[in-house]
Amino acid sequence: MRILVFILLVIATTSCGRFANKEQDNSGGGERIVSVSKQYTEIMYALGAEKNLVAVDVSSVYPPQVKKLPTVGYHRALSLESLLAAKPSVILEDGPESMGPEHVVTQLKSLQIPMKEFSTKATNIDSTKLLIREMATYFKKENNADGLCKKLDADMQAALDSASKYTDKPKTLIIHFGRAMNVYMVMKDGSTAGKMVEWAGGKMAISSSDAKSMRQISAELVAASDPDIIILTDFGYDRLGTKDKIKELPGVASTKAFKNNRIYRFEENDLVYLGPRTGENVLKLQQLIHPPHATVQ
Repeated sequence: MRILVFILLVIATTSCGRFANKEQDNSGGGERIVSVSKQYTEIMYALGAEKNLVAVDVSSVYPPQVKKLPTVGYHRALSLESLLAAKPSVILEDGPESMGPEHVVTQLKSLQIPMKEFSTKATNIDSTKLLIREMATYFKKENNADGLCKKLDADMQAALDSASKYTDKPKTLIIHFGRAMNVYMVMKDGSTAGKMVEWAGGKMAISSSDAKSMRQISAELVAASDPDIIILTDFGYDRLGTKDKIKELPGVASTKAFKNNRIYRFEENDLVYLGPRTGENVLKLQQLIHPPHATVQ
C-alpha cells in the first residue's frame, strides 16, 4: 500500500512539471521553499526573505512565527509525504550528512527536486557573516545583510570587551537533554557552545580532544567536575520543571552550581549553531556566567 501511495504521489507531482530544472527567481515569484536547516531558516527571516517559505523541519523554531508553518519531520527523519505535500520548488539543506533517512533522500533525488546547500559553513563569526551575505545574494536581499552583520559585530565586541574585564572564568557545564538513564550528554569545549562560553568569559567544566561536539559522561564525572554553573538545554529543563526535580539528578546536588542556585535554562538551538543572534546569545550567556555584581579588574 505504501508503495502504491508513493507511486501515486510521484505521478501527481511530476505530471505538473513542478520539479523541472528552471532558472529560479529566489526573491519572489512562484518559488516554494522548504528549509530543513534551522540555521538557514533563521537567516531567511532575519533577511526578510521568508515570503516563499512554505514548510520547515521541526528543529526550525526561531523566530516564533515559523511555528505557524507546516513541518516535514526532523531533518534526519524526514517525511516524504509531508515534503511532497509542500510542493517544493527547492529544498534548502546544509549538507547531505544532515538529511535522512537515506531512502527518503534517494526518492527526492529520483524526483529531481532541486536541493540547495550554501557553500559557506558558519564555524566562527567571520564565516557566519559570509553565510549571511551569501544567502542575501541568493535571495536578493544584499542591503539587509549589512545591518545584520554590523549588529553581530557590535554585540560580539560588547561581549568580548566585557569578558576581558573579569578576573575569573567560572566553570560551566552544559547538559543537553537533561537526563537519560543517569548518563548525561554534555557539550564540549570544542563545540559551538564551548566557543560561546569562552567568548562570554567562562570555560567549559569538561574538556575533550575529539572532534565531536557532545560527549556522554557519568553522574560521577558531573560531580567531580564541580561546575560553578550548570546550563540545561530547554528540553531537559522543561521536562524536570522544578529545582526539587533538578536536585534529583545524580551528581548535580553536590556541585557548587546547585548549592549556589546557579542552574539555568537556555535554548538548545541558540547553543548549537552560529547565526545573526549569536552576539545577543553570547551576551545572555555572559549575564548568567558573570552576573552584574561579578568582580572585574
